[in-house]
Amino acid sequence: RIRQDSFKTTDNTPYEKIGDAKPVSVSDELPFDIPDSWEWVRIKDVFEIEMGQSPAGSSVHDGSDGIEFHQGKIFFGERFLERSNQVTDSPTKYAKPGSILLCVRAPVGKINITDRIICIGRGLCSLKPLNGLSMEYVYYLLETYEPLFVKQSTGTTFKAITGEVVKNQLIPLPPLPEQKRIVEKLNSIMPLISNYGVRFETLQQFNNAFPDQLKKSILQLAVQGKLVPQDPNDEPASVLLQRIRVEKERLIREGKIKRDKNESVIFRRDNSHYEKLNGIERCIDNEMPFEIPDSWEWCRIKTISTTVTKGTTPRGGNVSYLDKGVGFLRAENVSGLCDLDKTNMNYIDNETHNGYLKRSILQANDVLITIAGTLGRTGLVRKEDLPLNTNQAVAIVRLVNSMNINLRYLIYALNSPEVQDKLTKQKKITAIPNLTLEIISDCLIPIPPVEEQHHIVAKVEELLPIIKTL
Repeated sequence: RIRQDSFKTTDNTPYEKIGDAKPVSVSDELPFDIPDSWEWVRIKDVFEIEMGQSPAGSSVHDGSDGIEFHQGKIFFGERFLERSNQVTDSPTKYAKPGSILLCVRAPVGKINITDRIICIGRGLCSLKPLNGLSMEYVYYLLETYEPLFVKQSTGTTFKAITGEVVKNQLIPLPPLPEQKRIVEKLNSIMPLISNYGVRFETLQQFNNAFPDQLKKSILQLAVQGKLVPQDPNDEPASVLLQRIRVEKERLIREGKIKRDKNESVIFRRDNSHYEKLNGIERCIDNEMPFEIPDSWEWCRIKTISTTVTKGTTPRGGNVSYLDKGVGFLRAENVSGLCDLDKTNMNYIDNETHNGYLKRSILQANDVLITIAGTLGRTGLVRKEDLPLNTNQAVAIVRLVNSMNINLRYLIYALNSPEVQDKLTKQKKITAIPNLTLEIISDCLIPIPPVEEQHHIVAKVEELLPIIKTL
């Protein structure tokens, strides 16, 4: 039989009468209205309560010789308590079979059901429903009470609720037949709710990923010649690449750059792609990540570059970082696409910049690629960014003549999914995976006619701001 300290209503105001004491209004304690046939009760009125108490540590051990011991929620299952690997031969407080276990220490408010007698420590409280309560009803009910228990918890090191908080918690109690009808309805809709939850989470993941996936799709369409139409009047990319080769030859004759010992020339023959390397031709169809228009050409980054190198990392106390001076980039400052993130950037003095770190002085129009840490992020050095230097986690790609190739197109190509995939899959596996300069130099890039490069960049830069608003 349920013991209940009466909640009566007079003039639509609820009162509580405890024993012989005068009734007291409790309207400010009741969180919502309930039907006339329901009653508000306190947990102490409808449950047999047992607050946990830990047995002596010396009595707790692994095995099966003793009473199963639970200190908190570590063995909580989906609804029913799983078996603990610890037992005690000196139990203090028990939870009876058919009791709800309530976490009273962090995490406060979690519940489970035990179908066997166990010993409970200070992290748990046992609530055994009295006759007249549906176990399933009160379980569903108490599942909703976790936020209320958390709100009433106290403590700095860890949160906890007292026995008084548990005992005096108000809960709504329907007639027993209605408790059963509520349970039947909940049991019928819970699978639907669970399925909805899975679908909602899937939708949320899709929505969160959609802007980034859309950006990648746009970049991929761009480098496959599918983002803007081709103009047959455009100078073909083969003429552009020939002009770059002539320019490199001039720089070699003037002693400004060295001849590449493994110079690459990629061409088409009989609907296949071939590469001439060291005078030897070989078919490279298996290296082509996707098809490109006839007016486009494939080439390796080294073909269009005078320099593919990396920065210098000071060692052994050779440099002291400053609060201002010459910017010194790390991989985290190369934030993706064309951007540089100067937040938390280090600085060096001019003497170090032009002396010990002279080899890694950056120039306007240098394309940067991160080769350690998060691989393949890109950045573009602008004239207004200078002076700048960088460490060895960043590769520097310097084109033959930046007027020949639209630098922003090159960066968008490097960020397209299939080029990124080909680039980063070749990473050198070390303690910290990295991209070598050889991998960067040999990276295949699709080259459109110059005019089409400009059209692609204009279209991409029209679409990217829209994506950011999604």
